[in-house]
Amino acid sequence: MPEESSPMLGGGAATTTTGSNPHDDIVEADHHNDHKVQESTGATVAASLVGTITREQQYENGYHFPPKYSWRETIEQGLVDFWAFYNTGFGFFLTIYSLNVIAWGGMLFLLLCNASPWMCNGDCNNIDSPRRIWIETDSQILNALFCVTGFGLAPWRFRDLYLLLKYRIKKDTRALRELAGVHRGWFRLAGSESLPLRLGPKNIEETTTSYSEQSVPLPLEKISDAPPTGIRAPPTKMWKMDCVVWLNVANTLLQVCLSTFMWALNRYDRPSWSTGLFVCLACIVAGIAGVMTAIEGKHVKAIEGVPLTKRDHERLARDKELGIPHWNNIKDKDPQEKENKKKAKKMASHEEKTA
Repeated sequence: MPEESSPMLGGGAATTTTGSNPHDDIVEADHHNDHKVQESTGATVAASLVGTITREQQYENGYHFPPKYSWRETIEQGLVDFWAFYNTGFGFFLTIYSLNVIAWGGMLFLLLCNASPWMCNGDCNNIDSPRRIWIETDSQILNALFCVTGFGLAPWRFRDLYLLLKYRIKKDTRALRELAGVHRGWFRLAGSESLPLRLGPKNIEETTTSYSEQSVPLPLEKISDAPPTGIRAPPTKMWKMDCVVWLNVANTLLQVCLSTFMWALNRYDRPSWSTGLFVCLACIVAGIAGVMTAIEGKHVKAIEGVPLTKRDHERLARDKELGIPHWNNIKDKDPQEKENKKKAKKMASHEEKTA
């Protein structure tokens, strides 16, 4: 057969072939297709990585949220922070108080579950049995511990209620501004999102920039810190402040009811339902108020940002050199992760049904 010449890839020289084998052509075509598939897969992975990096939210001032650490690093740093807090006077008191609540509360739970039958002396419900005596002792101790917070915080709680009612009844905006100063960690006044971005507690009294006084808490140094992201959180809905203030006051009032039953009546005359009812209600209202303030505080931080530590800066710089991207939000997670998982589950279940 005549010789044929074909150009080489990347050159102009010719090569000679003695013939064409159909089987060899098929193998060569398959190899070429596999190579194209590999290139396509690599391009897809690269595009996905680039997409992950470019999908990060960018702030005009270049701010980046702290990176997410592993559980081990988080626990280690938490222990360091706890030790620093424990060495303060308030930290030591709060630690001892919390341990007492946990210990006596756990003991009461075990007694109610009849975890120590040897304390029954035949009848576990006998009011003079060691079990019932210890339940009474334990309940009185827990009541005293709850009085520390229920009565100890009462002056500040009723102060908040006074300011709230003053605003609700008399429309006194100054009272609302004072209330916003007390809860500056999570509550934002109407119009505060339009305040100058550099305005903060350190410079508000010396600033020459004009701003709306009705959007600033009282006293003035209670204004929120200048947002690291350069974006201020929107105003907080007023009904949330109503809930927090009234729930805290309700906790104190329920503690009054509990203490009245515990101290005015002995264990022979006291209704069996009274202790459990008031303890449960007091814990529920206090828990709802605490959860609401925590959620709103986290919402504010997610928008305004949080200050970065030296450790955060070092981790971000190291990961940038290694090419490890981070989502620029407070959770360091893909905002669409949950939705993508739900879609994947729906698709998988649909495929199983159609299969």
